[in-house]
Amino acid sequence: MNMRGALLALLLFFAAAGPAFAVEPSEKLADPVLEARAREISRELRCLVCQNQSIDDSDADLARDLRRLVRDRIVAGDTDEQVLDFIVERYGQFVLLRPPFEPVTWALWLGPLAILLIGGAGIVLVFRGRRASGPQPLDSEEKSRVDRLLSDNE
Repeated sequence: MNMRGALLALLLFFAAAGPAFAVEPSEKLADPVLEARAREISRELRCLVCQNQSIDDSDADLARDLRRLVRDRIVAGDTDEQVLDFIVERYGQFVLLRPPFEPVTWALWLGPLAILLIGGAGIVLVFRGRRASGPQPLDSEEKSRVDRLLSDNE
């Protein structure tokens, strides 16, 4: 197999490999319906240690504790919304991977758009400034200086 084929095979292997979940077999619920609910809820909660992973994907101790807490609440009979509300009440809205669109989170939701618009406006202004300040014609003093320099070189 040539190098290109090996790279393609490696790429296909990684593309086919699913995400590695950190849920341990001892954490899983016996009831597949309840386990599916727990996994869905866990995908919506941020690992407070890793911050860019859900607790379903993280192997941090705190994520493991949160997964157990989610499963305990489900077994106790809480709805998905009640489980999420319980976790948010304890850890704040930061624990949600997709926080709600509320006045408190407007900067979080609208910040990237504002930065993009400000950057775009800056680029437009820079290019307009360059176009407006194109080459200016020489005045009579500059023309005579250029003529002297050219005649001295001949």
